Amino acid sequence: MNAHTFTNALLFLSLFIIRPSIAQNDVKEQLVVPLSDPGKPGLLKVSLINGSIHVIGYSGKDVVIDITSSPKRGRRDDDDRPDQSSNGMKRITTGVPLDVSAEEKNNTVNVHANTMKQTVDLTIKVPQRFSLKVSTINNGTIEVENVSGTLEATNVNGYIHLTNIAGSAVANTVNGNLIATFKSIDSGTPMAFSTLNGNVDVTFPASVKANSKLKSDRGDIYSDFDIDVDKNQPKVSRTNQSGMYQVKIEDWVYGKINGGGPEVMMKNMNGNIYIRKAK
Repeated sequence: MNAHTFTNALLFLSLFIIRPSIAQNDVKEQLVVPLSDPGKPGLLKVSLINGSIHVIGYSGKDVVIDITSSPKRGRRDDDDRPDQSSNGMKRITTGVPLDVSAEEKNNTVNVHANTMKQTVDLTIKVPQRFSLKVSTINNGTIEVENVSGTLEATNVNGYIHLTNIAGSAVANTVNGNLIATFKSIDSGTPMAFSTLNGNVDVTFPASVKANSKLKSDRGDIYSDFDIDVDKNQPKVSRTNQSGMYQVKIEDWVYGKINGGGPEVMMKNMNGNIYIRKAK
């Protein structure tokens, strides 16, 4: 097991005392994580509260994590608001603390970051055959490039961009566009793409075979694939529980691409859905 940890809070406290202007700048550091078996596929797990995640597949053997820490973006912290009890005293700041760690075991790399009081942006280079499980919540986006594997990406307040990927993906955000471009897919794996406020825009190889399940509550659905849309009546379900009766009519659009295959679900509320054929 390899463990890589650094904490720079005390260092930046001393920098603040000596040169206050330095502590106001972004903090940049790097972690290099060797893999137990560099010849085999790996798995990267990252979860942030504040910050962006950018994963890039490359020809190297290690996982290289470039870290940028900065004061939390967006709404001011409670510490920045006037305090009536301070009586004119000046607030002392210790700059930008940094606490990021990475642990590797059997080609699985877990990255942990304390991002409660600052924003941490991660740019992570991984070998191209790598699966991902990445998520963030505030003040950040998720971008993935040139990676082949099983990809899971979750965001809340930001977009998700998956570019030149291979394998399969499950991606969800709440506020932001979701854009994915596949160079090849795992033909036996279902996939799902959803956002609440934004477009879902996915490009597949021309030869993809899939059963599509599509729903846009307040938008339109577009495709340059010749999708064989199911013209049957919407599915109706009725339930009776404790004297309460309910009827539901599904408004999903079902269809087959190139004869059908694993299910590909796409859903949003405010925005359009685009299913594109790679040129």
